[in-house]
Amino acid sequence: MMVRQTGKRRMALVLAATAVLGVPGIAQAGQADTQELLNRYLTHAGPGAAVLAGNTSTSWSVHSGTAVVNTNQPIRRTDRFRIASQTKTFTAAVVLQLVDEGKVALDTAIERYLPGVVTGNGHDGNRVTVRHLLQHTSGIPENQSGPKPKPNPDGTYSLRELVRDGLSRPAVAPPGTRFEYSNTNFQIAGMLIEKISGQSAGDAITDRIIRRLGLTDTRVPKAGDRQLGTPYVHGYAGRRVGPLFFWTDNTTSLEPSLLSTAGDVVSTQTDMTAFARALADGKVVSSSALAEMRKTVPVPGAKAGDSDSYGLGLQHLTLSCGGHAWGHAGDTNGYSSLTMATEDGRYASLVTNTIVMNTTAPTRFAVIDSALCG
Repeated sequence: MMVRQTGKRRMALVLAATAVLGVPGIAQAGQADTQELLNRYLTHAGPGAAVLAGNTSTSWSVHSGTAVVNTNQPIRRTDRFRIASQTKTFTAAVVLQLVDEGKVALDTAIERYLPGVVTGNGHDGNRVTVRHLLQHTSGIPENQSGPKPKPNPDGTYSLRELVRDGLSRPAVAPPGTRFEYSNTNFQIAGMLIEKISGQSAGDAITDRIIRRLGLTDTRVPKAGDRQLGTPYVHGYAGRRVGPLFFWTDNTTSLEPSLLSTAGDVVSTQTDMTAFARALADGKVVSSSALAEMRKTVPVPGAKAGDSDSYGLGLQHLTLSCGGHAWGHAGDTNGYSSLTMATEDGRYASLVTNTIVMNTTAPTRFAVIDSALCG
């Protein structure tokens, strides 16, 4: 579906649908800054955006724009969306559970668990450890840039083929020397989960995290299943033709198996904040495993106020009010998002229904910082 809007029409929707929503009895003080930042964020995002935030005793939300173009329907905390790379935290958490169970060691070469998989083009599974994969320091390149992997005849993708495609490209750095973000790393981690657990990676994530935490609106789609379930946030791609601006609905354009364990999960802000809080509270992995997840390497070129370092499937944010937040961002067709939590029980999640690279101020990290510090 293609919907036409002028720039003025788009801004009218943004301003008409702004609101602050809190649970009964919760003071609104401190939320106005987040609302103002979200409104500004939406001028280079949109057509809608929403933040859900809170702490151990309260929750509140703000929204701007719309979940469905040409309506005044806001994005709700229970609306499903593609969390994209936020999936990486689920994948890393399952690997760390296997570490807790003594079945995997972080500093052991991946060759021990997946013999013959990581090889060729400068890749050596004897030098790449499990930690390197989860921390994006393996030197294994991205498989989603340039020519993308070729699908199966039915349009789906297998983990093994995704990994093979990534490894067909030259190594970008020696293992352990620098951070280089790559979906291929977490697809290899998915293969590791399958080998050690004896389950599909999706089933392992579902059984070990989603069901255990009661995340009833979260699921790992099967290959070929492009539906989100209801209710959901419509995803869009923007296009400009002369003075006219178009939003094209691309909610179902992504084949989830193209990202697999690097980015295929569908969830809601309610469930994502519940997961982030449970992880921070030690309800997903042991305290020692969580400490390993929070051991970071610097992210080259990180801007002030954005995530500056990366752990094991976790991005780190230094808060303007002091302290630290942990979580992950996600970007895919129709959606950009970010969920983070602190050690003292604060949490915040942002979603917008188009893909927005983190390049224009205010960034999503600035919005989340405001929500956590307000």
